[in-house]
Amino acid sequence: MSAEQLKELAPFLHDANPQVRQIALANLLGHTPKGSPLRDIFFDGLRSGGLQKQEDSGIVRDLKLLCRDQLATAHDAFRALVNLSDYSLIVGTLSEPSFLSFLVSYILNPQAILADLASMLLSNLTASSSTCSTLLTLNIPILPDAKSPTSYFPVQSQSGTCPAPVPYPSGEPRNVNALPLLVDAFVQGASVEETQDKEKRPRKSSLHFLASVFANLSTTPAGRLFFLTPRPADPLQSDGDAEYPLTKLLVFTEHKDTIRRGGVASTLKNCAFHTPSHRALLSSDSIRIAVPPSTAEAPGMDILPYLLLPLAGSEEFDLEDQELLPSALQFLPPTKTREPDPVLRLTHVETLLLLCTTRWARDYLRQNGVYEIVRALHENEQVDKISEHVERLVNFLKREEGPETAADDDSSVNEAPLESKVEEMSDDEDSKIEEI
Repeated sequence: MSAEQLKELAPFLHDANPQVRQIALANLLGHTPKGSPLRDIFFDGLRSGGLQKQEDSGIVRDLKLLCRDQLATAHDAFRALVNLSDYSLIVGTLSEPSFLSFLVSYILNPQAILADLASMLLSNLTASSSTCSTLLTLNIPILPDAKSPTSYFPVQSQSGTCPAPVPYPSGEPRNVNALPLLVDAFVQGASVEETQDKEKRPRKSSLHFLASVFANLSTTPAGRLFFLTPRPADPLQSDGDAEYPLTKLLVFTEHKDTIRRGGVASTLKNCAFHTPSHRALLSSDSIRIAVPPSTAEAPGMDILPYLLLPLAGSEEFDLEDQELLPSALQFLPPTKTREPDPVLRLTHVETLLLLCTTRWARDYLRQNGVYEIVRALHENEQVDKISEHVERLVNFLKREEGPETAADDDSSVNEAPLESKVEEMSDDEDSKIEEI
């Protein structure tokens, strides 16, 4: 099929007949992955005109609308946009407020059948810092809905694959910040695959790709501060017990899904670049502490066990060494295995290295068994790059602290110094485009 023949299909994407729309899209879908010879037809008419507003191509505009269509058509529309979203000019049109509000609202709705594909698209879009900025401030309209597992209905989620509740919730919609709701949806999605009875599942989708969204957001200073600034534990309440949003993600560093635990690992690493957060990151939840520049206090995040557990095997330690370890790492069963993905093992070691940029954190790591865990890791590690990073970490932990290192301080609002930084997220898996 030639480019001209494919272009002739474009008008049928907005045909009144749903079967016609579906057939036209099914024929176009195979040309959307990167490297497809006729892929440029999807970008015809796309332009970024400097001071002028960026415009959609006709096909991209239709694809955005078709995401709201019936199941087969919406499925192919989401897939097409996931594949096309590696093209820089298309990111702006997919991140404009009305479509981004639909995308986020759709992900938040527990009944959304294609929320995993929508999460994958949002993951690709947040590889752009401008999309991250938009998402960090995005508000969406919701209505109270007592019958929903989330207790609310995201108004803009209504579509062919996500019908409105019956009866429709009463009252006037109120706008709420979307990102705390996405964090809660991500937590709730973790139990989807573990619930055998499909009728009892809290959501239709597992939302693993939101971990990559959080990883991308945390590459920006504003994104890091979102995860490191106390908020009400219930995002629908303006008061109540406050906690750091990052604490809701910690438990997933050992989740069975690689995308989920990998995105969380990268989010932790990126937050560790903010050196004023090191005390709060490592302190136990029995201590209330603030992360500058905020003065709001919340329980410490106690992230160390969640960094060390993926690096720990089934080794037995002397009683003296065992007592140094966090309680979660003491007397691990003989079936305990290390994180199998070398990229994720490296990410956790890099996070520990970043924590070594402040004196208080180095002392804390020494006193809580980090050397004992990474020594055993080093003895069993087969990947040279990870071994080299472990050796750097051991050098930090074992070196003598003198007057010059006593000055290392975590109280000023700075990021980790450049000479201490490990590879940035641009080299991580989470910022790479997913094609399907």
